[in-house]
Order: sequence, then C-alpha cells, then structure tokens
Amino acid sequence: MTTLTVSGRVAQVLSSYVSDVFGVMGNGNVYFLDAAEKQGLRFSPVRHEGAAVAAADAYYRTSGRLAAGTTTYGPGYTNALTALAEAVQAQIPVVLVTGDAPTIGARPWDVDQAAIAAGLGAATFTVTRDAAGAVTRQAVEYAFTRRTAVVLAIPYDLAALEAADEDLPEPAAPKVTDDVDGGLGRAARLLAGARRPLILAGRGAHLAGAGPELRELADRLGALTAGTALALNLLNGEGYLGVAGGFGTDTAAGLMGEADVVLVAGASLSPFTMRFGHLIGPDSTVIQIDAGLQPTHPRVDLFVSADAKAAASRLLALLDGGTAAEAWRAEARRRLAEGPGHHPGSAETSDGRLDPRSLANALDGVLPERRTVVQDGGHFVGWAPMYWNIPRPQDLVMVGTAYQTIGLGLASAVGAARALEDGRTLVLASGDGGFLMGLSDLESLIGAACSAIVVIYNDAAYGAEIHQYGSQGLTEKPMLIPEVDFSGIARALGAESAIIRSLADLSALQEWIDAGGRGTFVADCRITSTVRAPWLSEWMQASQAAKAAVAG
Repeated sequence: MTTLTVSGRVAQVLSSYVSDVFGVMGNGNVYFLDAAEKQGLRFSPVRHEGAAVAAADAYYRTSGRLAAGTTTYGPGYTNALTALAEAVQAQIPVVLVTGDAPTIGARPWDVDQAAIAAGLGAATFTVTRDAAGAVTRQAVEYAFTRRTAVVLAIPYDLAALEAADEDLPEPAAPKVTDDVDGGLGRAARLLAGARRPLILAGRGAHLAGAGPELRELADRLGALTAGTALALNLLNGEGYLGVAGGFGTDTAAGLMGEADVVLVAGASLSPFTMRFGHLIGPDSTVIQIDAGLQPTHPRVDLFVSADAKAAASRLLALLDGGTAAEAWRAEARRRLAEGPGHHPGSAETSDGRLDPRSLANALDGVLPERRTVVQDGGHFVGWAPMYWNIPRPQDLVMVGTAYQTIGLGLASAVGAARALEDGRTLVLASGDGGFLMGLSDLESLIGAACSAIVVIYNDAAYGAEIHQYGSQGLTEKPMLIPEVDFSGIARALGAESAIIRSLADLSALQEWIDAGGRGTFVADCRITSTVRAPWLSEWMQASQAAKAAVAG
C-alpha cells in the first residue's frame, strides 16, 4: 500500500465521493490541498473563507453531487461559520475540511472549534493517525444520511505525519428508503374521494426523483399541482398553478385555498409557503408524505413517513381505475386565464429609477433560455421566481433563506458555475448590500465561470429594512448605501459590464449574449426603493398581527 500522510488519507477517501474542493489555503489545510491535487481533485480558490462552504453548498444544490470546502484553523474556520449555519439550516450535505488545534493541546490563538460547530448544529469528526480514512468516510456518510453539513478536522500536528494503513471496503451504494406504512391506504381513499384535489411538492420530492410519479398521480386524479420555490416547475404541466406562497399569484393562491384534499410531498410547509397560515383552507384535509418521522406543521391531518417516490408509486397502484376530477382543472384554467398575474411594473417611478418588476420582466426576455439562477437573500428575492422562466428545480439556487442571511450570493455562484456541465448560463441575482458583503469573490466567479451574468438590484440601500423599519418612522441613515459603481469594479476585475438605468440599456447585455456570452457580464441595475415586494408586505402584515395578538 502506498504510504500516505494523514492529509493524504483524508484526500484519498474524499476522492471516492467528491471531485471538487473550494477554499482558501492556510497553515491548517496546506498539506490537505497538496494531497487533494495529487488525488486529482479540482480546487477552485475563493477569496473569503465563508465562500468555501457556500460554494460547496451551491455545487450540491445545482448538481446533486457532494463537494468539499476547506479552510485553515482559527480565523479561517470562524470566517466560514455563517455559510456553515446556512447549510445546516437548509439541510445541504457539505463537508468542511479544516485545520484544528494540535493533539498536544490548544495554542493561545486556538478556539474550541467543535463546540462552535455544535452550537450551529454541525457535527465535527476529528481524524487520527490510526483512522484518518475511517473517520473521513464516517463524516461523509453522516453528511449524506442526515442531509447536513459536517466538519472534518485535521489536527495541526498530524497533518503531515504518516498515516497508518487501513483496510477500507468500497463505499456502499446509498440506500433509497422505500418503506410505506399503512397510512397510504387511507391517503388513497381520501384522494379518490376528492373533488378538488391539490398536490404540493417540495424539495424533498425533487431530491427523491418523485416528479414523474407525482405528475402521473395528478393526471389520474385530475388534481391541480403546485411547488414550493425549491421545487419550482417539478410538477409543471396540466393543472400547474406555479409557486405556492408569497411568490405565487393571488389567483393561484385562491385556487389552492379551495382544495378539499391536499397531498404535500416532501415540503415542510414553512410560513412563507403557507402564506403565514392563509394558503390552505380551514376545511381542507392535508396529507403529508415526508422522509422524516413526524409531521412538520400542525395543519397536517394524515402523516406518512416514506420516500416520496416510492409512496407516489404505491398510491398509483392503490388508485388504479380512479375517477379524475376534470371539472376542477377546467375551472382552474378559466380562472387563471381571467385572473390577474404578477404586476408588470411601471414605466416611471417617483425617483426616476427602474421599477424592479418591469426590469425583471424585461430580463426574462433577454437572459438565455438555458439558465441556472442563483439568488442571494434580500428584498429582491422574489423577482426571479415570480418573473423569470426557471425550467427545473435545480435551476433555482436560493441561498440565505434558511438562515435569513445575505451576502452568500457571489460565493454560491462560484460553486454553481463549477457544477454546470451542459452549457447553461449561470445567472446571479443579488442586491447591492449583499453584493458588497461578498465582493471579494467576484474575482473568484470571473475565474470559475464559463458563462455568467450578474444582475445587481442596486437601490443604494438595504431595501428590506427600508420597507420594514423606515416605513415605521425609524431613521433610514443606517439603511442607506452610497451609490456604488459596480460596473467599474467589475471591469477592473476582468468582467464586461454596464450600468442599467433604463430598459433600453439592456441592449449592452443582449449584445454580449449575441456575441457568444463567454466570461462574466455584470449588469448594475439602478432600481427604485419605492416598490415593496408583495411577499414582504404579506410578511409584515403577519408580523404585525402576531404582535397585536401578543399585546392583546
């Protein structure tokens, strides 16, 4: 057996699971990076340690394949914590390979990294000379089976030492749960008797590959279908209503609220999906199928713990010969055709800047059809899922929503760009506040992307705070950002760019696309802060109602 260092053994075992590593080199991981290169792993450098985890996170969301982030110990590790928390909250398998304090004891500058990770909900696996490979495999399998981020720590004094020989079997193929309990019989009876059935799919259904079975089930029943933002277009077809929640139209939400039986597959029914309690009617019967062990919302009447794909297949067998409720679909088609869609935006605003809704509409016609969209968090977060055609669930990577953070967009775009292998264009949507937070990794994106478009919704402010708190009379001074010339910064770093002050200015982007769209184009779009997103209005109303209930 070839002699390997501890870092070499870690890289060797990781190479069975990952092809890509993202990170920043430092004392604590320099030996690992050397070993990773010898194992043939592709290393994409980023400029801030937080981007290491965020890029690996987005790589998985885009491709379904595991990636690793890597940082040095101490400050490199703590710089990655926000992205690590986002991955944990969003249930994304990620492995963070990091240096750690020596086994002989902490140095003055060391911190208890395992305790910090535990506080975020992430488990730490610390390798040893005797079991570096086994511990690495244990960490990866834990990340996969628990759908979470893990920390793989290499103590500083072990990194370059020779590792013990280990007899490691080939990694087992991942198992797909096909258990279905007796609740599916009752679910089938409820669905068969429904006159207005609705199937709502979430990311769990997408990850299980349940789209074809759920679409067939919907057609068998004559059901309407919808998806969460993370399962966008998974059930697209006859009867599809679009996104459930604040990014959907009021007409579609009205139809969802009239469903008598709702089958929820792989969706947690978050407050945003549920429109803060108003999406599903009070008399609806809610069936939830989820890989978890218990329902995720009090509105669930029947819970089935099962793989979404296997459960949908079983329901199809149980419903053989069922009667479809075609009248429900016909009514939905009529109402959707007659009802209003999303507001198209205004040609003029009070401050002369672009209406973000009209900008989003126009961008949809300019952006390449084969697009994968990465979204940072912020006030603008709904414009892409509301106005842009996003073909598949994996083509919308929404970061920051799980942990309610901004600033991870550029780093996530690096990971998504590396994951794209079919000629798609990477489109990053970001606000100016979040873009400034992650600005160091614009250079990383320019280096990583074959074809990328960055759309900055630049309102010279933290827009969500302007609407939430400025509207209440709080001082807006801390909420404002001096106008930044992102176009000039982008050109200095090697991207093509333009300031977009009018819809006509999008011709510069169109010309870049027509010329082949290679490299990175940054569209610095100067939008107004006077337009409040409907999803934010809904959230503010719900918050005010909750405060009033507590006060009362």
